[in-house]
Amino acid sequence: MIYEFLNKSPRFDDTVFVAPSADLIGDVKLGSDSSVWFNATIRGDVNWIEIGERSNIQDNASVHVTHQTCPTRIGNEVTVGHNAMIHGCTIHDRVLIGIHATVLDRAVVESDVIVAAGSLVPPGKRLESGYMYMGSPVKKSRKLSEEEIESIRAYAANYVKYQRTYRQVDQYDENPFYTDNRKS
Repeated sequence: MIYEFLNKSPRFDDTVFVAPSADLIGDVKLGSDSSVWFNATIRGDVNWIEIGERSNIQDNASVHVTHQTCPTRIGNEVTVGHNAMIHGCTIHDRVLIGIHATVLDRAVVESDVIVAAGSLVPPGKRLESGYMYMGSPVKKSRKLSEEEIESIRAYAANYVKYQRTYRQVDQYDENPFYTDNRKS
């Protein structure tokens, strides 16, 4: 659902997909071709949230802020994996935040970074461009290959395709992603 809070409403254009079970609250801005998937929550109630173009916030992820001190800024072509928690931080362009990862207040994730599934980026930590980070708390694991950096863009591009299909398809039988394997 889309909620106004304290006279501020989420802002996005008709190129954006917001799943019916997702919640967008307050001062939230989504860039074109972005998507917010099932049961995700983006809550800009006590500060603002800005998400760039071609970014995706996947199922059950939460994006929040800290009152007056830590807004959340997510760049272009960012994939925030299922069940991730993003809180009062800055994530630059072309980043993959893995499934169930957490990024906390005042952390900065530079461009072209992968944060591995289940990792914790503690408050104030800066992740340098071009690396994989993993662990709780995260540690620099290794340099990303060119193929891995390109894969970040490919994930974002795939979600642009998915969300365009979801915006256009009204019934399962027209959806190329749905297969009914039940026997009649």
